Amino acid sequence: MKSIIHQTIDHYSTRFKEISHYIGQHPELGHEEFLACARLTEELRMHGFTVETGVLDLPTAFLATYSSPKPGPTIAFLSEYDALPDLGHACGHHLICMMSIGAAVGLKAVINQIGGTIRVYGTPAEESKGAKVPMAAAGLFDDVDVALMAHPYHSYIPSGTSLAMDAIEFEYFGRPAHAAASPHDGINALDAVLQLFNSINALRQQLQSHTRIHGIITEGGKAANIIPDYAAAQFYIRSANRPYTDEVAAKVLRCAEGAALQTGARLQTSNYEYSYDDLVTNAALSRTFTENLIASGVRSDEILEEKDSGSLDLGNVSRHCPTIHPYVKVIEEKYLLHTQEFRESAMTERAMEGMLLAAKVLASTAYDVMTRPGLLEEIKEEFRRSIPERAFLELQPAGR
Repeated sequence: MKSIIHQTIDHYSTRFKEISHYIGQHPELGHEEFLACARLTEELRMHGFTVETGVLDLPTAFLATYSSPKPGPTIAFLSEYDALPDLGHACGHHLICMMSIGAAVGLKAVINQIGGTIRVYGTPAEESKGAKVPMAAAGLFDDVDVALMAHPYHSYIPSGTSLAMDAIEFEYFGRPAHAAASPHDGINALDAVLQLFNSINALRQQLQSHTRIHGIITEGGKAANIIPDYAAAQFYIRSANRPYTDEVAAKVLRCAEGAALQTGARLQTSNYEYSYDDLVTNAALSRTFTENLIASGVRSDEILEEKDSGSLDLGNVSRHCPTIHPYVKVIEEKYLLHTQEFRESAMTERAMEGMLLAAKVLASTAYDVMTRPGLLEEIKEEFRRSIPERAFLELQPAGR
């Protein structure tokens, strides 16, 4: 059966590469991926999937489904296709989407014999306001047996963890005045932002080493001779888990309140992007992916153990169903993600071949979950053990 899956992916490989190239050459920011969404859904319809677009009123989100007449597990493949500002597809999302769609098409070639349902989730804006967050909160993964995706990289890395993250904006409102003639009449909102930065810098030495806090000033005044009556800053607050991230965010909020008290400015805070949970990898599912990766010809000593220091909206999905997010080697050079060098290398024939390999391994992993006796129950039992200890993150698009 796996040979049929692989042969099917090979049969459509030219189409899959062409679509990936097209998306790579037409980068679109999160929730603006109209060209990518159109090409991906057109391809899925051609392969017999029923496609719903505009999921949750998100114009570039979609859900594609194919169900066998026979009952069986529900497998989710997650597709990302947003680009980065200025850099384009420097994170390889033009490859990720076709890894998942290729896997879905390959698995569909045998699904009627083994039974079950295949879903492809089109999830916009992973780099910003990730659609997986509201999808998970709306229960769209609650009846999924396993969720699978892979990420392009310069190495093979098993699915691990990610950092939980809050994205918080701090706005300060002061009072304008002539900076030379009557500065005493003003309340300097920019001073409040600067005090916030200084307070956070002092806070860092009291935080655990896995914590990351980084921010920018988005508004600091209009002219040097006017006391700024409005200033704003945006911060990402990250740590290895959701509870500690909440704890750190509360400390940062106290820093912000202190800056307001020091300067007399009024403070307003809000979440300018969704909060992401840390990824809970399902070890049994991850092990199955690694077994299939080795079976495909990758040597075990090529598979590295590394920590992921980024944040993923997939972490929210991992609270609702067993989930993995391994990295698959698509380039030979050690170029890092979110760089021009990775972007260019991710458009090469080598990268396209890595994309097809990932599709085959994802589909083979899903096949094992659906057919190997006892594996799905092992995966689900691990999920039941690991998730009850972790609180579900409430959807937070607005103020806190």
